[in-house]
Amino acid sequence: MTFGEQPAYLRVADDLRQQIVSGSLPPHTRLPSQARIRSEYGVSDTVALEARKVLMAEGLVEGRSGSGTYVRERTVPRRVARSGYRAGDGTTPFRQEQADSRARGTWESRSEQDLADQEIAGRLDIKTGDRVMCTRYVFRDAGEPMMLSTSYEPLAITGRTPVMLPEEGPLGGCGVVERMAAIDLVVDNVAEDVSARPGLAEELHALGGVPGHVVIAVERTYFASGRPVETADIIIPADRYRVGYHLPVK
Repeated sequence: MTFGEQPAYLRVADDLRQQIVSGSLPPHTRLPSQARIRSEYGVSDTVALEARKVLMAEGLVEGRSGSGTYVRERTVPRRVARSGYRAGDGTTPFRQEQADSRARGTWESRSEQDLADQEIAGRLDIKTGDRVMCTRYVFRDAGEPMMLSTSYEPLAITGRTPVMLPEEGPLGGCGVVERMAAIDLVVDNVAEDVSARPGLAEELHALGGVPGHVVIAVERTYFASGRPVETADIIIPADRYRVGYHLPVK
């Protein structure tokens, strides 16, 4: 489809988008009103409204009650490292990244026993309703929420062991590989499926995002000799972070 064949609202949105990206409409500048868009572009009120909706859905502008629509501050996406396991380090990938002196990362967690639903049971190769340890994490950078993670471990594996609670005990916070090794399970494979989707309301609330924003969803599972020992859902705001992978070639 050529530019001239685009629907009118997309042509208007594209021109306004270019002004935002180029800096002609800098952050915190009020977007032209619907009447002004209609006049300058020679379009209907409906087209002007739809063009503004496109920019809002893309996260380029935000509405302020009783004031109008303004260009949002554009952040430079920070990289989230997904480098897998580093032998001998004794920490998770997030803690490895945060070991950098320039990083200002903190995290908080809460663990509780739960029953595996159908999806989690399938990922862990257990029965629906089997008991799991569910641990929810909020990771922050300089106090700003930057990643959520919900981890599930079968209590048939970790129950009544020193590593039952991932963030407590002698190996609290050491990561799945080291914790499983402590109960004689050798993690030899990690699988991650990465996708993008609109964030759920509760996710965006926790991450400080705007309704409709897209998140990066990482589904991660650790295996020991083919047996799943942990699975997690990791949620990252796509407008603020990029996921980078460094994987060894074998």
